Parts: sequence; C-alpha cells; structure tokens
Amino acid sequence: MSISLSSLILCPIWISMAQIQQGGPDEKEKTTALKDLLSRIDLDELMKKDEPPLDFPDTLEGFEYAFNEKGQLRHIKTGEPFVFNYREDLHRWNQKRYEALGEIITKYVYELLEKDCNLKKISIPVDASESEPKSFIFMSEDALTNPQKLMVLIHGSGVVRAGQWARRLIINEDLDSGTQIPFIKRAMDEGYGVIVLNPNENYIEVEKPKIHVQSSSDSSDEPAEKRERKDKVSKETKKRRDFYEKYRNPQREKEMMQLYIRENGSPEEHAIYVWDHFIAQSAAENVFFVAHSYGGLAFVELNCCNWVSSSEPLDTSVESMLPDCPRVSAGTDRHELTSWKSFPSIFKFFAEASEAKSSSLKPALARRSHRIKHEEL
Repeated sequence: MSISLSSLILCPIWISMAQIQQGGPDEKEKTTALKDLLSRIDLDELMKKDEPPLDFPDTLEGFEYAFNEKGQLRHIKTGEPFVFNYREDLHRWNQKRYEALGEIITKYVYELLEKDCNLKKISIPVDASESEPKSFIFMSEDALTNPQKLMVLIHGSGVVRAGQWARRLIINEDLDSGTQIPFIKRAMDEGYGVIVLNPNENYIEVEKPKIHVQSSSDSSDEPAEKRERKDKVSKETKKRRDFYEKYRNPQREKEMMQLYIRENGSPEEHAIYVWDHFIAQSAAENVFFVAHSYGGLAFVELNCCNWVSSSEPLDTSVESMLPDCPRVSAGTDRHELTSWKSFPSIFKFFAEASEAKSSSLKPALARRSHRIKHEEL
C-alpha cells in the first residue's frame, strides 16, 4: 500500500510589460480598455493572442503517437518519446496539448481495463436516472461472489482516473509503471476478485448557458432622451467589453459549469459509496486495498503497510512522526513510482497477512464503513 505526501511544484511565470502609446480618441479608448485589462488579469493572459488555435487531435493516431510492445509511448515516425515543448515559448499551448493527450490516454486505459483485463464497467449511482450525471467503476466478474479474496485499487488525487497511478509515468515511462494493470492481472492470476475505484470522477462539465438580460432602455415609460443616453452608454460598454474579451479569451474557449455526481461528489464520498454498495456486499472473507498517495487516507486506521518514497532499499523501515501505519521504503525517491516499485512487496505482504489471519482464532470484524470526518483524519 503506497501512501505518501504529494509534492508541490512551483513554476515561475515570465511576464512582459506592454507599452501603451497615446493617440487620438479611438486610441485613448483602446488605452483605457487595455489599462482595465491589465488591472484585472495576469499579463500572461495577453500572450494568448499569439497562440495557434487550441485545436488538438482526439486520437493517439492524430497525435502521431502509439504505445510500442514495451508499453512505451513513442512517435510513430521518429520513434522518439513524447515532447512537451512542441512549440517554443508557448507554455500554455503546450500544456493544453499535453492535457488533450492526457484525456486520450485516460480513455485508452479504460479500454485496456475492459479488453485486456476483462473488467466490467459499472455505472454509479446504481439507481441513477437516465438524465442525471453518472460516474463508474470497474469490477471483475467475480468481484462480489469470490468467497476468498477481493482486491480494491484506489489511485491518488489530480487528473488520474480509474486504472492509473500517474499520467506522467504513462506518457514518459511506460504503461506498467503508470497504470494499475500489472496489479490487476497478477491479482486475477492469484485468485482475487478485483474492484477499481474512480475517486476523481466527481462531476461532468457542460457549457454554461448564455444569459440574456433585457435592457432597461426598452421601457416605454422612460423619456426618449434618457433612453438614448442609456443606449449610448450600453454601446460603449459593449465595445469596451468586446475589446477586452479579444485579449482575455482570443481562442474563445467555452465557459463550462460543473454538475456534481450524486453521492460521489468528492473522493471521500466516492470511497464510502463504493464501500456501502459493493465492497460491503461482497462474499470475500478477506479484502485487500492498494491505495496510492491521497487514496490511502481512508485506510490509515487499519492494519496496513505504507511504502513511502525513500532512498533506502526496498522494504527498509522508515521512521515517521505521524501515528499512522508502519512505513517502509518503496526503493525510490520519486513519489509517483512508489506503487510500481513496491509491487512485489505488496503482494508478499498480502500473502503473509492472509496466512496470519487464517492461522488466527480471532473472530473477523464486521464489515462496515466508518464515516470519519475529513478534519479528524
């Protein structure tokens, strides 16, 4: 079980100042609008006006990338690894391109879970109506009926989704180190039922509806002179807004709103929902959890082992000032690699725990969710 503190990367931003020239009435109007722009937003936003269109492919083939036989992402023509800085000095555009590729990777991993791992995609909430927002998890055929062992896999926070440990590893290293697939395949080979959680899929995004406000100048009760004055002010305001919008949002990215998924609106809610509706209903005598990073917070009160990033050899005991489960080294300094590097030790730990339990005469604990408030963790 790999649980450790996530790292924070601070990226410096280079900002250049715009030089404003005085001119005629039109120029003064533009100057006023530009000053208004500079007072409201980060100047980095101004760099958007020089960006190429944010129009990216929606397939790996469109990006001209593919996974080779080793599970490594490579360019189909050059054989080179993924290049983040595709266009120099356009960090935002490069980031958007990376995110677009990441969304394709997420769908690709979903396909692997179904086709290569033979998992079923289960929609939640289980009683959702046709029109309400939904999420999903993945389960093996015997997840709820396996009488012996059930393995539950939970990824960390951020952009990762079901089946992933770290998107960066999938793109820059390989599928084995960045996905849960090796864990799933070995678990099924060793007779486990499997459930893969999806704790970051908490909402769907839809385009914000445009709100049309009827102008008060349409009122027939107002004097004509007052209506004309209001119309003039309204036109000037719209002209300034359009000018401002040209710089603020030159790519005309759609404004989106989030519709949260019932009883799954946060990672914590999702974990409780899956526990109550699936894990607690399973027939397995023993339930094992593999949780990476933030995904492990819900289980630190149980008997467990925490593989943390450390320069010490794998399984070396690591001291901790926190009163959670015992910590040992994952054999790597890189947080995102802890689950993959500790892969063999995790299954060894499970086997030993299972043997110890079967030889013990202690009665099994009742299986239920403990709704501990987040601030109490």
